[in-house]
Amino acid sequence: MAFISASILNSDFSRLNDEINRCKESGIEWLHLDVMDGHFVDTITFGSNVIASLRKTTDMFFDAHLMVTNPDKQIPFFIQAGCDNITIHVESDCNVRDSLFAIKESGIKCGISLKPDTPCEDIYPLLDIVDIVLVMTVEPGYGGQGFIERCADKVADIKNEIDSRKLDTLIQVDGGINSQTAKLCRKKGAEILVSGTYLFRSDDMKQAALSLLE
Repeated sequence: MAFISASILNSDFSRLNDEINRCKESGIEWLHLDVMDGHFVDTITFGSNVIASLRKTTDMFFDAHLMVTNPDKQIPFFIQAGCDNITIHVESDCNVRDSLFAIKESGIKCGISLKPDTPCEDIYPLLDIVDIVLVMTVEPGYGGQGFIERCADKVADIKNEIDSRKLDTLIQVDGGINSQTAKLCRKKGAEILVSGTYLFRSDDMKQAALSLLE
């Protein structure tokens, strides 16, 4: 089984509520919220105040991905904003294990993400804590990039590690996900497909979403 987390990064921000409603009407249950601080990655997107405002308009699952240098300082704000999952990077400048525990202790899900060049082994000591492993299949920071094929092998390696330890951790992929790359990632063991450009630029989002799961 696999499902979709729609990344609003490539949605039309001038009509964001309409875009979110389009996701829900297309059968998508998760919204992927890319938070970038202009330091961990070059781009600046939005913060917890925007998410708190969106929380008032929809009951969709809020899947926050913090691409920030010091997530430990930001986590309380995103918990308060109403996120249902908060994913941080293993490359962050903080005590990652403590930060993950802080998320879990709030009663929501937590995830760990790794960049394309980060070895899988860097996240293995955290698998017993996290609900989700987010494998970046592009360099984080910008939407619309091309899928890095070697990252699919990382999905397989992490899946093998999860299965060998009999964990329930889910694998998420993000970056260049379309009907072809989704099929490859699912074959390797991915269960959550983050897609932005492919979904939001489609004329028929519902059909595009179904094509990710075929």
